[in-house]
Amino acid sequence: MLNKLWLNISSAPHRSLFLAGALQGIFTLTWWVYDLAGRYALLGSFSVWSIAPTWSHAFLMIYCFFPFFIFGFLFTTYPNWLNGKKISKNVYMTTCLLMVVGVALFYTGLIHGQWLSILGVTAILGGFISAFRALQLVLIQAKGQDRRHAIVTSTALLMGCLGIAAYLLWLLTEAQLLLDFSRHAGIWFFLMPILLAVSHRMIPFFSSRVLDNYVIVRPYWILWIMLACTVAHGLLQLMQLLQYLWLSDFLLALCALYLSIRWGLLRSFQVSLLAVLHIAFAWLSVSMLLFGLQSLVFMQTETETWILGMAPLHALAIGYFASMVLGMASRVTIGHSGRPLVLDRFTWQLFIGFQATTVIRVLPELIPAIGQFAPALYLIAGLIWLTCFTLWAIRYIPIYWRPRIDGKPG
Repeated sequence: MLNKLWLNISSAPHRSLFLAGALQGIFTLTWWVYDLAGRYALLGSFSVWSIAPTWSHAFLMIYCFFPFFIFGFLFTTYPNWLNGKKISKNVYMTTCLLMVVGVALFYTGLIHGQWLSILGVTAILGGFISAFRALQLVLIQAKGQDRRHAIVTSTALLMGCLGIAAYLLWLLTEAQLLLDFSRHAGIWFFLMPILLAVSHRMIPFFSSRVLDNYVIVRPYWILWIMLACTVAHGLLQLMQLLQYLWLSDFLLALCALYLSIRWGLLRSFQVSLLAVLHIAFAWLSVSMLLFGLQSLVFMQTETETWILGMAPLHALAIGYFASMVLGMASRVTIGHSGRPLVLDRFTWQLFIGFQATTVIRVLPELIPAIGQFAPALYLIAGLIWLTCFTLWAIRYIPIYWRPRIDGKPG
Protein backbone atom coordinates (compact mmCIF):
# COMPACT_ATOMS: atom_id res chain seq x y z
CA MET A 1 0.00 0.00 0.00
CA LEU A 2 2.72 2.46 1.01
CA ASN A 3 4.78 1.46 -2.01
CA LYS A 4 1.84 2.23 -4.30
CA LEU A 5 1.30 5.61 -2.64
CA TRP A 6 4.99 6.43 -3.06
CA LEU A 7 4.93 5.42 -6.72
CA ASN A 8 1.93 7.66 -7.37
CA ILE A 9 3.35 10.63 -5.47
CA SER A 10 6.70 10.34 -7.25
CA SER A 11 5.28 9.65 -10.72
CA ALA A 12 5.31 13.33 -11.78
CA PRO A 13 7.15 16.44 -10.50
CA HIS A 14 4.07 18.40 -9.47
CA ARG A 15 2.65 15.61 -7.29
CA SER A 16 5.28 15.53 -4.52
CA LEU A 17 6.04 19.26 -4.65
CA PHE A 18 2.42 20.41 -4.68
CA LEU A 19 1.65 17.97 -1.86
CA ALA A 20 4.51 19.35 0.22
CA GLY A 21 3.52 22.91 -0.67
CA ALA A 22 -0.08 22.32 0.40
CA LEU A 23 1.00 20.93 3.77
CA GLN A 24 3.57 23.70 4.25
CA GLY A 25 0.89 26.30 3.50
CA ILE A 26 -1.24 24.91 6.33
CA PHE A 27 1.71 24.73 8.74
CA THR A 28 3.08 28.21 8.08
CA LEU A 29 -0.34 29.88 8.22
CA THR A 30 -1.22 28.03 11.43
CA TRP A 31 2.07 29.10 13.00
CA TRP A 32 1.58 32.71 11.91
CA VAL A 33 -2.03 32.93 13.13
CA TYR A 34 -0.95 31.43 16.47
CA ASP A 35 1.85 34.00 16.77
CA LEU A 36 -0.45 36.91 15.87
CA ALA A 37 -3.07 35.81 18.38
CA GLY A 38 -0.50 35.66 21.17
CA ARG A 39 1.24 38.87 20.12
CA TYR A 40 -1.97 40.90 20.18
CA ALA A 41 -3.25 39.15 23.33
CA LEU A 42 -6.34 38.04 21.43
CA LEU A 43 -5.85 34.34 22.07
CA GLY A 44 -3.23 32.34 23.91
CA SER A 45 0.01 33.92 25.13
CA PHE A 46 2.97 35.67 23.57
CA SER A 47 5.57 33.18 22.31
CA VAL A 48 9.33 33.57 22.19
CA TRP A 49 11.01 32.10 19.12
CA SER A 50 14.70 31.66 18.38
CA ILE A 51 14.30 33.91 15.30
CA ALA A 52 12.19 37.08 15.26
CA PRO A 53 8.70 36.05 14.04
CA THR A 54 8.53 38.78 11.39
CA TRP A 55 11.68 37.51 9.70
CA SER A 56 10.68 33.88 10.22
CA HIS A 57 7.33 34.58 8.58
CA ALA A 58 9.00 36.34 5.65
CA PHE A 59 11.41 33.44 5.08
CA LEU A 60 8.72 30.77 5.42
CA MET A 61 6.47 32.47 2.89
CA ILE A 62 9.06 33.59 0.34
CA TYR A 63 11.39 30.60 0.32
CA CYS A 64 9.41 27.75 1.93
CA PHE A 65 5.85 28.09 0.59
CA PHE A 66 5.73 29.50 -2.93
CA PRO A 67 8.82 27.58 -4.17
CA PHE A 68 7.17 24.18 -3.76
CA PHE A 69 4.53 25.21 -6.27
CA ILE A 70 7.01 27.08 -8.46
CA PHE A 71 9.31 24.06 -8.77
CA GLY A 72 6.39 21.70 -9.33
CA PHE A 73 5.22 23.96 -12.15
CA LEU A 74 8.62 24.64 -13.74
CA PHE A 75 9.76 21.01 -13.59
CA THR A 76 6.63 20.24 -15.62
CA THR A 77 6.68 23.17 -18.04
CA TYR A 78 10.40 23.63 -18.82
CA PRO A 79 10.61 20.48 -20.96
CA ASN A 80 7.42 21.59 -22.74
CA TRP A 81 8.52 25.19 -23.25
CA LEU A 82 11.95 24.18 -24.54
CA ASN A 83 11.13 20.83 -26.13
CA GLY A 84 13.73 19.35 -23.82
CA LYS A 85 14.35 16.21 -21.85
CA LYS A 86 12.01 15.58 -18.92
CA ILE A 87 13.31 16.26 -15.41
CA SER A 88 14.31 12.96 -13.84
CA LYS A 89 12.53 11.53 -10.82
CA ASN A 90 15.82 11.57 -8.91
CA VAL A 91 16.14 15.34 -9.36
CA TYR A 92 12.64 16.43 -8.46
CA MET A 93 12.33 14.03 -5.53
CA THR A 94 15.74 15.13 -4.21
CA THR A 95 14.64 18.76 -4.43
CA CYS A 96 11.38 18.01 -2.66
CA LEU A 97 12.90 15.92 0.13
CA LEU A 98 15.70 18.39 0.84
CA MET A 99 13.18 21.23 1.13
CA VAL A 100 10.78 19.20 3.28
CA VAL A 101 13.58 18.24 5.68
CA GLY A 102 14.81 21.84 5.69
CA VAL A 103 11.39 23.26 6.52
CA ALA A 104 10.88 20.71 9.30
CA LEU A 105 14.27 21.62 10.81
CA PHE A 106 13.48 25.35 10.52
CA TYR A 107 10.25 24.97 12.51
CA THR A 108 11.97 22.78 15.09
CA GLY A 109 14.74 25.35 15.44
CA LEU A 110 12.25 28.13 16.18
CA ILE A 111 11.38 26.25 19.35
CA HIS A 112 14.50 24.32 20.32
CA GLY A 113 17.40 26.42 19.08
CA GLN A 114 18.55 28.52 16.15
CA TRP A 115 21.24 26.02 15.16
CA LEU A 116 18.52 23.63 13.97
CA SER A 117 17.02 26.39 11.84
CA ILE A 118 20.46 27.02 10.37
CA LEU A 119 20.66 23.36 9.35
CA GLY A 120 17.18 23.70 7.89
CA VAL A 121 18.06 26.73 5.79
CA THR A 122 21.13 24.87 4.54
CA ALA A 123 18.98 21.93 3.41
CA ILE A 124 16.51 24.28 1.70
CA LEU A 125 19.40 25.95 -0.13
CA GLY A 126 20.51 22.49 -1.26
CA GLY A 127 17.04 21.84 -2.67
CA PHE A 128 17.10 25.16 -4.53
CA ILE A 129 20.52 24.45 -6.01
CA SER A 130 19.39 21.00 -7.14
CA ALA A 131 16.37 22.49 -8.89
CA PHE A 132 18.33 25.36 -10.43
CA ARG A 133 20.98 23.04 -11.87
CA ALA A 134 18.39 20.71 -13.43
CA LEU A 135 16.35 23.51 -14.99
CA GLN A 136 19.46 25.34 -16.17
CA LEU A 137 20.62 22.17 -17.94
CA VAL A 138 17.33 21.95 -19.83
CA LEU A 139 17.71 25.61 -20.80
CA ILE A 140 21.29 25.23 -22.00
CA GLN A 141 20.48 22.16 -24.10
CA ALA A 142 17.45 23.79 -25.78
CA LYS A 143 18.01 24.31 -29.50
CA GLY A 144 15.90 26.46 -31.78
CA GLN A 145 13.33 27.26 -29.08
CA ASP A 146 12.05 30.54 -27.65
CA ARG A 147 14.05 30.64 -24.43
CA ARG A 148 13.16 34.12 -23.21
CA HIS A 149 10.69 33.17 -20.48
CA ALA A 150 12.95 30.35 -19.31
CA ILE A 151 15.95 32.69 -19.13
CA VAL A 152 13.95 35.05 -16.91
CA THR A 153 12.82 32.29 -14.57
CA SER A 154 16.29 30.70 -14.39
CA THR A 155 17.87 34.05 -13.53
CA ALA A 156 15.23 34.56 -10.86
CA LEU A 157 15.92 31.11 -9.41
CA LEU A 158 19.59 32.02 -9.13
CA MET A 159 18.59 35.13 -7.19
CA GLY A 160 16.45 32.91 -4.98
CA CYS A 161 19.52 30.81 -4.19
CA LEU A 162 21.45 33.96 -3.31
CA GLY A 163 18.58 35.18 -1.14
CA ILE A 164 18.56 31.96 0.89
CA ALA A 165 22.35 32.07 1.19
CA ALA A 166 22.09 35.64 2.49
CA TYR A 167 19.49 34.57 5.08
CA LEU A 168 21.78 31.73 6.17
CA LEU A 169 24.70 34.12 6.59
CA TRP A 170 22.45 36.53 8.51
CA LEU A 171 21.61 33.76 10.97
CA LEU A 172 25.33 33.18 11.43
CA THR A 173 26.48 36.82 11.59
CA GLU A 174 23.37 38.94 12.38
CA ALA A 175 24.46 41.40 9.70
CA GLN A 176 21.36 43.48 8.87
CA LEU A 177 22.47 44.04 5.28
CA LEU A 178 22.23 40.31 4.61
CA LEU A 179 18.69 40.12 6.00
CA ASP A 180 17.62 43.13 3.93
CA PHE A 181 19.05 41.57 0.79
CA SER A 182 17.37 38.23 1.48
CA ARG A 183 13.87 39.63 1.92
CA HIS A 184 14.01 42.22 -0.86
CA ALA A 185 15.73 39.87 -3.30
CA GLY A 186 13.18 37.19 -2.47
CA ILE A 187 10.29 39.43 -3.48
CA TRP A 188 11.68 41.61 -6.27
CA PHE A 189 14.45 39.49 -7.82
CA PHE A 190 13.00 36.00 -7.24
CA LEU A 191 9.21 35.77 -6.93
CA MET A 192 8.18 38.77 -9.01
CA PRO A 193 10.21 37.92 -12.15
CA ILE A 194 8.99 34.32 -12.07
CA LEU A 195 5.34 35.27 -11.64
CA LEU A 196 5.64 37.96 -14.32
CA ALA A 197 7.23 35.57 -16.81
CA VAL A 198 4.69 32.82 -16.14
CA SER A 199 1.78 35.29 -16.32
CA HIS A 200 3.09 36.77 -19.58
CA ARG A 201 3.43 33.35 -21.19
CA MET A 202 0.48 31.42 -19.79
CA ILE A 203 -2.45 33.82 -19.23
CA PRO A 204 -2.92 34.83 -22.90
CA PHE A 205 -2.25 31.23 -23.97
CA PHE A 206 -4.88 29.79 -21.63
CA SER A 207 -7.28 32.57 -22.63
CA SER A 208 -6.90 31.73 -26.32
CA ARG A 209 -7.87 28.12 -25.62
CA VAL A 210 -11.30 28.89 -24.15
CA LEU A 211 -12.43 32.34 -25.33
CA ASP A 212 -13.90 32.72 -28.81
CA ASN A 213 -12.16 35.04 -31.29
CA TYR A 214 -9.39 35.72 -28.82
CA VAL A 215 -6.28 37.47 -30.12
CA ILE A 216 -3.10 36.73 -28.17
CA VAL A 217 -1.36 39.93 -27.06
CA ARG A 218 2.04 39.10 -25.64
CA PRO A 219 4.60 41.78 -26.57
CA TYR A 220 8.00 41.15 -25.10
CA TRP A 221 8.86 44.81 -24.82
CA ILE A 222 6.30 45.25 -22.04
CA LEU A 223 7.70 42.23 -20.20
CA TRP A 224 11.19 43.76 -20.31
CA ILE A 225 9.82 47.07 -18.99
CA MET A 226 8.01 45.33 -16.15
CA LEU A 227 11.07 43.31 -15.23
CA ALA A 228 13.24 46.44 -15.30
CA CYS A 229 10.74 48.19 -12.98
CA THR A 230 10.79 45.21 -10.65
CA VAL A 231 14.58 45.16 -10.43
CA ALA A 232 14.65 48.95 -10.00
CA HIS A 233 12.20 48.71 -7.10
CA GLY A 234 14.33 46.08 -5.38
CA LEU A 235 17.54 48.06 -5.83
CA LEU A 236 15.96 51.30 -4.60
CA GLN A 237 14.67 49.52 -1.51
CA LEU A 238 18.09 48.06 -0.81
CA MET A 239 19.61 51.55 -1.12
CA GLN A 240 16.87 53.01 1.12
CA LEU A 241 15.79 55.42 -1.62
CA LEU A 242 12.11 54.87 -0.94
CA GLN A 243 11.14 58.34 -2.13
CA TYR A 244 11.99 57.34 -5.71
CA LEU A 245 10.12 54.06 -5.86
CA TRP A 246 7.16 55.71 -7.56
CA LEU A 247 9.26 56.14 -10.72
CA SER A 248 9.25 52.38 -11.27
CA ASP A 249 6.06 51.46 -9.43
CA PHE A 250 3.62 53.66 -11.35
CA LEU A 251 5.08 52.48 -14.67
CA LEU A 252 4.78 48.85 -13.59
CA ALA A 253 1.20 49.45 -12.43
CA LEU A 254 0.35 51.04 -15.79
CA CYS A 255 1.86 48.13 -17.74
CA ALA A 256 -0.01 45.59 -15.62
CA LEU A 257 -3.29 47.45 -16.06
CA TYR A 258 -2.75 47.61 -19.82
CA LEU A 259 -2.17 43.86 -19.98
CA SER A 260 -5.19 43.13 -17.78
CA ILE A 261 -7.38 45.03 -20.22
CA ARG A 262 -5.79 43.61 -23.38
CA TRP A 263 -5.82 40.06 -22.01
CA GLY A 264 -9.55 40.32 -21.39
CA LEU A 265 -10.09 40.56 -17.64
CA LEU A 266 -13.86 41.06 -18.00
CA ARG A 267 -14.24 38.35 -20.66
CA SER A 268 -12.38 35.87 -18.45
CA PHE A 269 -15.38 35.63 -16.10
CA GLN A 270 -17.03 33.41 -18.68
CA VAL A 271 -14.72 30.60 -17.49
CA SER A 272 -13.92 30.45 -13.76
CA LEU A 273 -10.71 28.44 -14.26
CA LEU A 274 -9.43 31.31 -16.40
CA ALA A 275 -10.91 34.10 -14.29
CA VAL A 276 -8.85 33.14 -11.24
CA LEU A 277 -5.65 33.87 -13.17
CA HIS A 278 -6.90 37.20 -14.52
CA ILE A 279 -8.16 38.33 -11.09
CA ALA A 280 -4.84 37.42 -9.50
CA PHE A 281 -2.94 39.39 -12.15
CA ALA A 282 -5.23 42.41 -11.63
CA TRP A 283 -3.92 42.68 -8.07
CA LEU A 284 -0.47 43.47 -9.49
CA SER A 285 -1.56 46.87 -10.81
CA VAL A 286 -3.40 47.62 -7.54
CA SER A 287 -0.43 46.73 -5.37
CA MET A 288 2.08 48.71 -7.44
CA LEU A 289 -0.23 51.73 -7.39
CA LEU A 290 -0.24 51.52 -3.59
CA PHE A 291 3.55 51.17 -3.51
CA GLY A 292 3.82 54.26 -5.74
CA LEU A 293 1.50 56.33 -3.57
CA GLN A 294 3.46 55.36 -0.48
CA SER A 295 6.65 56.46 -2.20
CA LEU A 296 5.17 59.85 -3.12
CA VAL A 297 4.38 60.42 0.54
CA PHE A 298 8.01 59.71 1.39
CA MET A 299 9.08 62.26 -1.22
CA GLN A 300 6.65 64.95 -0.05
CA THR A 301 7.36 64.58 3.67
CA GLU A 302 11.05 63.70 3.35
CA THR A 303 10.48 61.17 6.14
CA GLU A 304 9.49 57.51 6.15
CA THR A 305 5.81 58.09 6.93
CA TRP A 306 4.25 54.69 6.34
CA ILE A 307 0.69 55.91 5.87
CA LEU A 308 -0.21 52.73 4.00
CA GLY A 309 1.80 50.45 6.24
CA MET A 310 2.15 46.93 4.84
CA ALA A 311 -0.94 47.24 2.63
CA PRO A 312 1.00 47.43 -0.68
CA LEU A 313 3.12 44.38 0.20
CA HIS A 314 0.14 42.25 1.23
CA ALA A 315 -1.86 43.30 -1.83
CA LEU A 316 1.09 41.96 -3.83
CA ALA A 317 1.89 38.86 -1.77
CA ILE A 318 -1.65 37.65 -1.08
CA GLY A 319 -3.54 39.24 -3.96
CA TYR A 320 -1.09 38.48 -6.77
CA PHE A 321 1.41 35.86 -5.60
CA ALA A 322 -0.84 33.62 -3.51
CA SER A 323 -3.90 33.92 -5.75
CA MET A 324 -1.85 33.17 -8.88
CA VAL A 325 -0.24 30.16 -7.22
CA LEU A 326 -3.64 28.85 -6.14
CA GLY A 327 -5.04 29.34 -9.65
CA MET A 328 -2.07 27.76 -11.44
CA ALA A 329 -1.79 24.87 -8.97
CA SER A 330 -5.49 24.12 -9.33
CA ARG A 331 -5.24 24.12 -13.11
CA VAL A 332 -2.14 21.91 -13.23
CA THR A 333 -3.61 19.49 -10.69
CA ILE A 334 -6.90 19.17 -12.56
CA GLY A 335 -5.33 18.88 -16.01
CA HIS A 336 -2.54 16.47 -15.07
CA SER A 337 -4.90 14.15 -13.21
CA GLY A 338 -6.92 13.45 -16.35
CA ARG A 339 -9.92 15.48 -15.18
CA PRO A 340 -11.83 17.95 -17.38
CA LEU A 341 -10.39 21.47 -17.21
CA VAL A 342 -13.25 22.89 -15.19
CA LEU A 343 -13.00 24.70 -11.86
CA ASP A 344 -15.65 23.40 -9.49
CA ARG A 345 -17.85 25.79 -7.55
CA PHE A 346 -16.20 24.88 -4.24
CA THR A 347 -12.70 25.87 -5.44
CA TRP A 348 -14.11 29.07 -6.95
CA GLN A 349 -15.60 29.98 -3.56
CA LEU A 350 -12.27 29.28 -1.87
CA PHE A 351 -10.58 31.59 -4.37
CA ILE A 352 -13.08 34.32 -3.50
CA GLY A 353 -12.13 33.72 0.12
CA PHE A 354 -8.52 34.48 -0.83
CA GLN A 355 -9.66 37.80 -2.26
CA ALA A 356 -11.54 38.56 0.95
CA THR A 357 -8.34 37.83 2.88
CA THR A 358 -6.46 40.39 0.82
CA VAL A 359 -9.12 43.07 1.26
CA ILE A 360 -9.48 42.54 5.01
CA ARG A 361 -5.70 42.58 5.48
CA VAL A 362 -5.13 45.86 3.63
CA LEU A 363 -8.25 47.81 4.69
CA PRO A 364 -7.08 48.83 8.21
CA GLU A 365 -4.07 50.57 6.68
CA LEU A 366 -6.04 52.21 3.87
CA ILE A 367 -8.91 53.46 6.05
CA PRO A 368 -7.66 55.18 9.23
CA ALA A 369 -11.14 55.08 10.80
CA ILE A 370 -10.91 51.31 11.26
CA GLY A 371 -7.23 51.31 12.16
CA GLN A 372 -8.08 50.74 15.82
CA PHE A 373 -9.44 47.34 14.88
CA ALA A 374 -6.29 46.41 12.95
CA PRO A 375 -5.05 43.56 15.24
CA ALA A 376 -8.41 41.82 15.14
CA LEU A 377 -8.70 42.31 11.37
CA TYR A 378 -5.18 40.96 10.81
CA LEU A 379 -6.11 37.85 12.77
CA ILE A 380 -9.42 37.50 10.91
CA ALA A 381 -7.61 37.79 7.58
CA GLY A 382 -5.14 35.11 8.67
CA LEU A 383 -7.94 32.80 9.82
CA ILE A 384 -9.84 33.21 6.54
CA TRP A 385 -6.69 32.49 4.52
CA LEU A 386 -5.87 29.48 6.70
CA THR A 387 -9.42 28.14 6.44
CA CYS A 388 -9.63 28.58 2.66
CA PHE A 389 -6.20 27.13 2.03
CA THR A 390 -6.82 24.16 4.34
CA LEU A 391 -10.07 23.38 2.54
CA TRP A 392 -8.26 23.71 -0.80
CA ALA A 393 -5.59 21.30 0.44
CA ILE A 394 -8.19 18.80 1.66
CA ARG A 395 -9.86 18.98 -1.75
CA TYR A 396 -6.70 18.54 -3.85
CA ILE A 397 -4.13 16.62 -1.76
CA PRO A 398 -5.74 13.18 -2.32
CA ILE A 399 -5.28 13.67 -6.08
CA TYR A 400 -1.50 13.66 -5.62
CA TRP A 401 -1.37 10.12 -4.22
CA ARG A 402 -3.96 8.64 -6.57
CA PRO A 403 -3.35 7.56 -10.18
CA ARG A 404 -4.74 9.61 -13.07
CA ILE A 405 -8.41 8.86 -13.64
CA ASP A 406 -7.81 8.41 -17.40
CA GLY A 407 -5.26 5.65 -16.80
CA LYS A 408 -2.37 7.56 -18.38
CA PRO A 409 1.04 7.75 -16.66
CA GLY A 410 2.11 10.83 -14.71
